[in-house]
Amino acid sequence: MDTFVILRRGGWRSGEELGEAAERSIAEGDRMADDVRWIRSYVLAESDASVGTVCVYQASSAEAIRQHAYRAGLPCDEVVAVADTVVIRPDPTAAPA
Repeated sequence: MDTFVILRRGGWRSGEELGEAAERSIAEGDRMADDVRWIRSYVLAESDASVGTVCVYQASSAEAIRQHAYRAGLPCDEVVAVADTVVIRPDPTAAPA
């Protein structure tokens, strides 16, 4: 599997909506386990007070990512293949949402 970053801008009005979307994503990911694996997400505070995400996935293809998003009812504004990973410091500890 290759690594991809998915940009989902302003997809949800609240953290609660995002949580519901995460549940759908996990369920669909379980059905597509050979093609899509969710690694992590960064939640974005959009300027219009909505919530977006930048998600890191491993997948068999960019099309598998798009299919997963469609089936889970998730926005999928942009899918970009990751060429390499450079870790300078580990991710900071998440603050309570």
